[in-house]
Amino acid sequence: MPRVLVVDDESNIIELAKLYLEREGYQVEGVTTGQDALSKQGSMKPDIVILDLMLPDIDGFEICRQIRAKSDVPILMLTARREDTDKIVGLEIGADDYLTKPFNPRELVARVKAVLRRYQTGQKTTDAVEVGQLRIDIPRHEVAIEEKPVQLRTKEFDLLVAFAQNLGMVMTREKLLDLVWGFDYYGETRTVDVHVNHLREKIDGSGAQIETVRGTGYKMVVGGGL
Repeated sequence: MPRVLVVDDESNIIELAKLYLEREGYQVEGVTTGQDALSKQGSMKPDIVILDLMLPDIDGFEICRQIRAKSDVPILMLTARREDTDKIVGLEIGADDYLTKPFNPRELVARVKAVLRRYQTGQKTTDAVEVGQLRIDIPRHEVAIEEKPVQLRTKEFDLLVAFAQNLGMVMTREKLLDLVWGFDYYGETRTVDVHVNHLREKIDGSGAQIETVRGTGYKMVVGGGL
């Protein structure tokens, strides 16, 4: 039975999420503060965390950072604010998806299922990929350049895998959002550009390069120039 931790200072949101998720066979627990979220995440070991950004003690961004520093557990962020900046920041620091309040509880269930499905599919991957001097051990989530470890955040790693598995192919920003973040993001796609820039810096010297295809997106090549 998949375990879901719901973190929200509104008890009615927690109860609504529990009602719909438990109908689908999930085990759901809820907390209303950031401190309780960190404590519960450590003891409960949830399969996914539904995390509100606006909490009374520690904001959701900081909770996400602290969880992500220790765990790859999927995180679905909830936000009452519709600014793209909040969504982009959440994705950049490690959230896997987001949902804007007010939301349809059926959409919440659908997104939880989709995030868990992607996460479980990634766990089953057994391949290692080599591009130039870059070696990507997918099941171990490890990257090295000539045996020297490269530290990547979760989404940077997922983005690298997407490029490496589609070597030489042009990937639109929308396609990358779908592959890495798992949803169609209508509007600003700057989060992809930010992650690509970070990734370029970290794999510099590996022989693998991410080229910009003007007006379209990006592609990974061995050698070449940006």
